[in-house]
Amino acid sequence: MRRPSQHDLDEAALVRRFLDRRDEQSFRLLYRAHAVAMLAVAVRFLGGERADAEDVVQEAWIQAAERLPSFRWESALRTWLVGIVVNCARNRLRRSATVAAREVELASIAELPAPPHVTAHVARIDLERAIAELPDGYHDVLILHDVFGYTHDEIGVMLGVESGTSKSQLARARMSLRRRLNEKGTGRHERRSR
Repeated sequence: MRRPSQHDLDEAALVRRFLDRRDEQSFRLLYRAHAVAMLAVAVRFLGGERADAEDVVQEAWIQAAERLPSFRWESALRTWLVGIVVNCARNRLRRSATVAAREVELASIAELPAPPHVTAHVARIDLERAIAELPDGYHDVLILHDVFGYTHDEIGVMLGVESGTSKSQLARARMSLRRRLNEKGTGRHERRSR
């Protein structure tokens, strides 16, 4: 179990004030401290859809407010909040029919030959698609670790897994990503030489 920092103690006081009095100022301070990080994770998990990400963050705050009385401070508050965002984003993706439509559009676009000045953009689309195609566990750990810089211990708390599981999923995600990108590169080369 980790030792609480001064920051944790200050946040714990804000949380207590919010819970005891439903103090709006306390909630605003907590919101300002964590909303940007929560939104960044939501945007990334939802493929850049900011409006959907804002909805997910709002849903996460509602859930957090309901669950705050049971928060045990075994992790940083931000880690716990981002874990709620990840779960809300996953649920939204499961419910969303637009994800399938976007994949079809991207697949159609990928078949068109790219002018030389957009090659970097196409490579980014290939990378984004390869990341999106990873299994949920691999995808989530890769994003949380490599994009947002969370530790394996923090990711374990967020996703409800052991830190060792996070480490192995990250290694497998990176291997899978390399393989997918190499296959795409090989496929592109074969199309051009025909």
